[in-house]
Amino acid sequence: NLAEAAADAVGADSLLVRVGSYYHDVGKLKRPEFFIENQLLTSNPHDKMSPSLSALVITSHIKEGVELAREYNLPLAIQSIICQHHGTSLVSYFYHQATAENQAEVAEDDFRYDGPVPQTKEAALVMLADSVEAAVRSLKEPTQGKIDGLIRKIIKDRLGDGQLDQSDLTLRDLDKVAATFSRVIAGIYHSRVEYPVSKNSASEEGKEQSAGSNN
Repeated sequence: NLAEAAADAVGADSLLVRVGSYYHDVGKLKRPEFFIENQLLTSNPHDKMSPSLSALVITSHIKEGVELAREYNLPLAIQSIICQHHGTSLVSYFYHQATAENQAEVAEDDFRYDGPVPQTKEAALVMLADSVEAAVRSLKEPTQGKIDGLIRKIIKDRLGDGQLDQSDLTLRDLDKVAATFSRVIAGIYHSRVEYPVSKNSASEEGKEQSAGSNN
């Protein structure tokens, strides 16, 4: 678990982070077909919707998740993670789609989550792990360099967007988070990650394969 490992690295509550990670997207149960991870065998309903309506449906999973959490009496700490794990971040895909389709100015705030931004280290770690996991999963040819660069970019973007301002995570913490994410993901994707091979090692490998074919 990315978020749990990062919590251990920065001294946050790893159990809370683990449970929060289980429930953070529970609101997607209301309209599962609108989320890409559930569209493997179905068409994408967003293709027939306006960008603004799509953004509204996507962001509504936060409110619906909190409502479900309250209905089933989940602890307040878990409800907070559900509420805060997207902060006030931009639903960038539909925002850029809207700006491309409309000549009139598009209000960026209409394409942002309602927030609030993460108020604790634990909520921020779930946010970062959620973003990183989704981004890495989309890589077609993951290399360790690509993964590390993507992790750093996501953390930098969230920091620059003010999403981590109230989380109590320090820059030193974020370095630890990035290193932990890199280590955990390398273990998960070990068989898929391409590692650079030096000319000498490639030559030696070729010799071994050639010798083996003659035995």
